[in-house]
Amino acid sequence: MSTLTPIRFDDYDPKTLAEMTGHVAVLVTPEGTMDQAARTANRLGKGGIARLIESEGFKKAKTGSVITMAWPAGLAAEALHVLVLPKRASQTEARKAGAELAKRAGGKALTVMAGPMPRAADLALGLALRAYEFDQHKTTADEAPKGEVVIAHKSPEEMATAFAPLLAVAEGVHMTRDLINEPANVLTTTEFARRIEELSDIGLEVEILDEAALAELGMHCLLSVGQGSDSPSKVAVMQWKGGPSDAAPLALVGKGVVFDTGGISLKPAAGMEDMTMDMGGAGVVTGTMKALALRKAKANVVGLVGLVENMPSGNATRPGDVVKTMKGDTVEVINTDAEGRLVLCDVLWYAQERFKPAGVIDLATLTGAIIIGLGHENAGVFSNDDSLCNGFLKSAAAEDEGAWRLPLGQAYDDQLKSRIADMKNVGGRPAGSITAAQFLQRFIQDGMPWIHLDIAGVASVKTETAYAPKGATGWGVMALNRLVQDRFEAE
Repeated sequence: MSTLTPIRFDDYDPKTLAEMTGHVAVLVTPEGTMDQAARTANRLGKGGIARLIESEGFKKAKTGSVITMAWPAGLAAEALHVLVLPKRASQTEARKAGAELAKRAGGKALTVMAGPMPRAADLALGLALRAYEFDQHKTTADEAPKGEVVIAHKSPEEMATAFAPLLAVAEGVHMTRDLINEPANVLTTTEFARRIEELSDIGLEVEILDEAALAELGMHCLLSVGQGSDSPSKVAVMQWKGGPSDAAPLALVGKGVVFDTGGISLKPAAGMEDMTMDMGGAGVVTGTMKALALRKAKANVVGLVGLVENMPSGNATRPGDVVKTMKGDTVEVINTDAEGRLVLCDVLWYAQERFKPAGVIDLATLTGAIIIGLGHENAGVFSNDDSLCNGFLKSAAAEDEGAWRLPLGQAYDDQLKSRIADMKNVGGRPAGSITAAQFLQRFIQDGMPWIHLDIAGVASVKTETAYAPKGATGWGVMALNRLVQDRFEAE
C-alpha cells in the first residue's frame, strides 16, 4: 500500500531561507508582486526572481504555474520553485498549485513559504493528492522514504487544524487508487475483503458475507457472475455510525468485479489487462468509508460492495441462462459481459431491505458506452430524485470532479423486455449506459432517493490528471465526502 508524503505546518521565517536545503517554493502573484519570502530569495540571489518576472516566460505563465530555478545563487537549496498564485487564490487554484509543486519536487524534501496564504490547507491537499506513485511491484522502485513537506505559515496551528479533515480525504483517495491499480492476482476477492476488514481498526464496523450467506439471502444474480471463478464471491458491509442513533444512514453501493474477462461473452484480448479496474466502484466506496471514519464524520453511512470475479469455465453462467434476484425478479442473461448490474441489483436490494437508508448511491465501472458519451472528463449521473442529484452535482463541482446528469425514461426501460423472463440484462447498443441505469432502477424501492454513477471513464485514465499520475484517479471520494458533509452530517 502506498504511503502519503508527510506534511506538516511550521512557523514562517524568511530569514532562514539561505540555509534551507532540498526544494524551496516562494510565491509571486500573476502581476509579478513578490511576497516577503520571494523578496528575500530575490535579494539573496542578486535579483534573480526580479529578472524572471521581467522575462517573456513569466508573462505567459498561468495561475498555478511553477517556474523552477535549479541550484539558485545565494541559497543552499538545490531548487527554488517560483509559484505563480494570487494572494486570494481560490480552493481549486490552491489545490492545483499544490499538485504542481508535488510534481516538481519529485518526492524530495520541500519547504513551501506560504506566509499568510488563506488556502494553505488546500495547497497541502493538492500536494498530498499528487504525491502518489503505485510502484509496489517494481523491483527497481526507490525504497528511500518520501521527503517531508513543510508548509511555512504565519498561523501554522490554524492551518494544521484546517488540513486534518482534508488529510483524511487524501488517505481515502490513496486507498481507492491502490485498490484500483492493484493487479487481479494480488487483489482477489479474498484479499479485497481482508483489506476492508482492516478498516475496523479505525472504527468501521465490518462484516463479510460469504457465498453460503449470500445464497441463503437469495443473491443468486450476484452469485451467477462469480460461479465460473475459483475466487469466492463475497459482499462486504462497512458501517460508520457517527450520527444520531435514530438517523437512517446514507447507503453507498459499489461494484467490485476484481477482474472481468466478460465470462462466456469473452472480451477481445486487446486491452483486457485494464479490467483489473472493474472493481472501481467498490474501490471508491471503500476509500470514502475510510475517509469518513478518519475524519470522524458526524453522519451515519453504510458502504456495501459486491466482490466477484467474472471468468469463463465449465461452471460459468451462459448467455440465455435465467437467474433469480434477491428481489425475486428473474433475469435473462443475454450477455455475460453485462455482469456489473447483476452484482449491483442484489446488493442494492439488500441495502434497502436491511438498512432502510435515507438514500442510495451506487458506483460502478458499468459501461463502455459512458466513455463514448462523456469521455474521461465526466462520470455519468442518473437519478430518480432531483434534490439528492443536484446536491451531488454541486458537491462534485466543488471538488473539481466532473459529473454530468443523463436522462431516464420508460422508453429506455422497455428495451429490457424479455420473452422468457421478467427482464433482460441488456437493452441493445442504443443508449447502453441509460438502459443499464434503467435495469438498476428496477431494484430501487418506491420513494427511495437514488443516484447511479457510471464511472467507467473516470476511475482510471491513460494520461495524468491535475491531481494524479496516469492510472487510478480516486474520482468520487472527495465528491461523496463533500455530499455527506453538506447534506447528511448532524449539526
